[in-house]
Amino acid sequence: MSIFEDRVDAGRQLGRRLAELRGQDVVVLGLPRGGVPVAFEVAAALDAPLDVIVVRKLGLPYQPELAMGAIGEGGTRVLEERVLAHSRVSEQELKAVEERERSVLENRVARFRKGRTRQDLTGRIAVIVDDGIATGSTARVACRIGRKLGAARVILAVPVAPADTLAALTEPDEVVCLATPQHFSAVGYHYRDFSPTEDEEVMQLLDSAAKRLQDAAPAFRTAANSAVEDPAEINEEVEIPSRGVRLQGQLHLPVPATGVVLFAHGSGSSRHSPRNRVAADVLQQAGLGTLLLDLLTTGEEHSRANVFDIEMLARRLSSATDWLATRDDTASCRVGYFGASTGAGAALWAASEPSARIAAIVSRGGRPDLAGPRLSAVRAPTLLIVGSLDHEVLELNRKAKAMMRCPNQLAVVQQATHLFEEPGTLAAAAILARDWFARYLLVPAGPGSRA
Repeated sequence: MSIFEDRVDAGRQLGRRLAELRGQDVVVLGLPRGGVPVAFEVAAALDAPLDVIVVRKLGLPYQPELAMGAIGEGGTRVLEERVLAHSRVSEQELKAVEERERSVLENRVARFRKGRTRQDLTGRIAVIVDDGIATGSTARVACRIGRKLGAARVILAVPVAPADTLAALTEPDEVVCLATPQHFSAVGYHYRDFSPTEDEEVMQLLDSAAKRLQDAAPAFRTAANSAVEDPAEINEEVEIPSRGVRLQGQLHLPVPATGVVLFAHGSGSSRHSPRNRVAADVLQQAGLGTLLLDLLTTGEEHSRANVFDIEMLARRLSSATDWLATRDDTASCRVGYFGASTGAGAALWAASEPSARIAAIVSRGGRPDLAGPRLSAVRAPTLLIVGSLDHEVLELNRKAKAMMRCPNQLAVVQQATHLFEEPGTLAAAAILARDWFARYLLVPAGPGSRA
């Protein structure tokens, strides 16, 4: 069963999972050739330099696709003793395969390094990326090389691998893998497009990654200078009236603000939710305003019936949206809804009102099904984010998606459960939300363009 469209798709998903590393002293190292397109996307997501660690699999003489070991730069070698014992490969046969692969390896090292300076790994985080793992031989060699070159921390990151192989790895400090299928046959089986990667593509990607960093440096300096000259932003606790109650909220706005995202959660104290704060921080870094909102009062939040009163939650969300229209600094902003759990149902309900002018909606681990027949009336582009291990909610989101008539997508975060508690999964969801809102909210606002 295909999990990834191609290596680019796999790399982008892996980059989202590794988002917590952004801003740290990271070097991304792809394993040529197939691992480099994946690593290129990871490096772009982390805004990190890209390099390669050249390794070669030692395939059985009569079954080259099955690894009996691997070799790498600097004379590093790993042998799979169980495979060798079972296959009864002689020392002479092993030596012949190794000599042939060593020649190929040295030629590739010379080709990939020509005119390119090797990234210094001393004291840095080495993120070693391949398009997948089968036996783990090449990954183990690559991790040893990274350690030998001085990396302070070695992270192995792959889209897909068998769970037992990952469990046996001792070389990396950390392993990040998006999918560990129960029935694993070969890496390529889990890609829709697993076309071979040529040496020319590897070199083009290395050059493109280097140019990206070079071009980004002046832009970063300009942005940093601008931030120093105009650090203005608004952070304030707010109270919003809604039919006899006053809703508590925390408003963050850049100055000037173009788009603002309202957070809707069915339970109380949404504005103090660590998960919502992670998402809000990511949106704020992208230049979006955020309003973290408690849709229930302190007295109401203990009642389970209130958590599932979707009509009441939607009504209060609409009140908060109307309140934004009364402020000079948000009146012309495009407005988005970020809904979690039952709050997603409330967001979709509120957005379905004929008078609603909502520019985009994101549901994270949400219950869009609770909006019922109103789903077909939603006009705002909607992104549904669900963890791959949140099976019941995933099925509910699939059914809700089928009822929607607006532009919509379902994004599945691999190896995530309902609360996105697994390492990197919450950041992955936040980045998906950021990209969706940036697409629809961070655009020039004309007169009355809150939709």
